[in-house]
Amino acid sequence: MSYTYKSGVHIDWCPGCGDFGILSAIQMALSEMKVEPHRVAVFSGIGCSSKTPHYINAYGIHTIHGRPLPYAIGAKLANPNLVVLVVSGDGDMLSIGAGHFVSAGRRNVDLTCVVFDNGVYGLTKGQASPTLRRGIKTKALPKPNINDAVNPIALAIISGYTFVARGYAFDIKHLKDLLKQAIQHKGTSLVDVLQPCPSYNDIMTKEWYAGEDRADPATGKSIPRIYKLEDSGFDPVVHNPDEKEVAQKMCNAIAKSLEWGDRIPIGVFYQNPHVPTYEERLTSRIPNYRQYPPALQKIADESMHPIVDLKKLMERFKLE
Repeated sequence: MSYTYKSGVHIDWCPGCGDFGILSAIQMALSEMKVEPHRVAVFSGIGCSSKTPHYINAYGIHTIHGRPLPYAIGAKLANPNLVVLVVSGDGDMLSIGAGHFVSAGRRNVDLTCVVFDNGVYGLTKGQASPTLRRGIKTKALPKPNINDAVNPIALAIISGYTFVARGYAFDIKHLKDLLKQAIQHKGTSLVDVLQPCPSYNDIMTKEWYAGEDRADPATGKSIPRIYKLEDSGFDPVVHNPDEKEVAQKMCNAIAKSLEWGDRIPIGVFYQNPHVPTYEERLTSRIPNYRQYPPALQKIADESMHPIVDLKKLMERFKLE
């Protein structure tokens, strides 16, 4: 079961781009989970990251700027048997798509949102994206960025996402494991992926994340900025769904998301498995929803002639 296309497929990303690592992690995660390709749908918006569905051997839907989430939600609700992924850049998802990003948390639809987070608009030549911190000047900016940054982790948590994690594009094995956890989680998942852009972001580079600009005085070795939450004993899971524990876990996760600079955590920040999914909420109102969702309802016979009678519906809208 392969999610990679045959050799010879041209990939339109710059050499050294973090997108390659994210693509590999997605392909590896789906392959290890043994999900049939025809049961996977990958949605994207506009940007470098949004070319990802072109390179995955599954259903791919390349939508419009900032709108991959509503498309994906519609597909998941029409056919809840699908494994739905949304791949989007920090500019696409957290600027023009920010309203959809926030609203998605209220519903808890069972899908996974992967944000390629590099701090710039790579496709349109390096303007500051919503996650670039104030005061930073990348080589594509004539002056330092004057806007404050969006915190994707904190925004997802307060919006209602029930699985929130951060990965790193150059730690493919760890990112693959995070993606598997996100997909297996029942509810809306976010995996924010720190992704160096070698063409336009000359500040948060692969070398910067690896700490090559600083060294341990005793050993002379680089001190990596990135560390794994699971190695520090951090527990992100809500074990008892009472309001006290939920609030405490959310506060702990948001506090961790504010760490930046010398220490940058990756891993799972927050997971609440106790919130009912939107599909479960629909089932409580439409008992047969799971067995007969819209995409699986029969509307034509073997000869493709419609078998649905719309006469009663048309009568309701008939003008007197």
